[in-house]
Amino acid sequence: MKLATLKNGTRDGRLVVVSRDLTRCTDASFLAPTLQAALDDWTRISPHLAALAESLELGSVPSERFHEHEAMSPLPRAYQWADGSAYLNHVELVRKARGAEMPESFRSDPLMYQGGSDTFVGPRDPIVLADEAYGIDMEAEVAVIMDDVPMAADAEEARSAIRLVMLVNDVSLRNLIPAELAKGFGFFQGKPSSAFSPVAVTLDELGDAWDGGKVNLPLMVDLNGKPFGRANAGIDMNFDFPALIAHAAKTRALAAGTIVGSGTVSNKQGGGPGKPVAEGGAGYSCIAEIRTIETIGKGSPTTPFMRFGDRVRIEMKDRAGRSIFGAIEQTVEKYER
Repeated sequence: MKLATLKNGTRDGRLVVVSRDLTRCTDASFLAPTLQAALDDWTRISPHLAALAESLELGSVPSERFHEHEAMSPLPRAYQWADGSAYLNHVELVRKARGAEMPESFRSDPLMYQGGSDTFVGPRDPIVLADEAYGIDMEAEVAVIMDDVPMAADAEEARSAIRLVMLVNDVSLRNLIPAELAKGFGFFQGKPSSAFSPVAVTLDELGDAWDGGKVNLPLMVDLNGKPFGRANAGIDMNFDFPALIAHAAKTRALAAGTIVGSGTVSNKQGGGPGKPVAEGGAGYSCIAEIRTIETIGKGSPTTPFMRFGDRVRIEMKDRAGRSIFGAIEQTVEKYER
């Protein structure tokens, strides 16, 4: 089934079930007012949501047109948002561009940061920031939403707790991040509010594209209407979602509604640094990666970070060409207090 949260003037929105073709939806708030409420009681609530989804497909329940512009992020706010960096090609390239080797420990111990989760923005809401000089970048990723995970859970326990999958634009402010990292205490200002896809889907909606730990489909990223990235989310993912979740749960239990991200999807592309989509390559899921390749090859980057008015679109389609999650489509706008 596919679940979404529609804007209704509250912080947490209204839960709806969405048709497989993303054209219609039906109210689910009589079962659970919000997605978080459904996750808190998933064992009891999910069979009723699944039955409602089937009734929606059959046309036997009242429905309304589903407009992605009216959707909030499926969880407009969450108890926890933990983002990994599972694609080591991305990590290696970024470090190489600044003349640093990737530590061998990175191959066995995932990178992860804890992001702000109190103000996710909607999938069609703008990226509002005060200054282009921050180095505004998108990061196209896949994310999962969890049921409760016990502390010290192993990978199999983590796998069994995955309830929903969605896409994410984990916005990064590249020119703020270096100074923050130099303090030795991690990101904060460099990571503003993220946006998630219009719908979150259960694992069965992915069919054989879900192999138990990752989604084996290309992640489509367009910048200002032109193809920018087509990297496959199932390729070169050095740590799958069960591994990332188990890493996050090493010293703490994870509450239902916790979101875990994959990090920027990145493919090695034949062992080399990769080519743009326009040159027949898989492209990139963030601007920083093409800038690192330009730095490695030419000595300095030539692709600018996003400016006010720029537009990014992030989407994933099944093997028949149908959108699975709907699209994140955001324009960068100047913040005026």
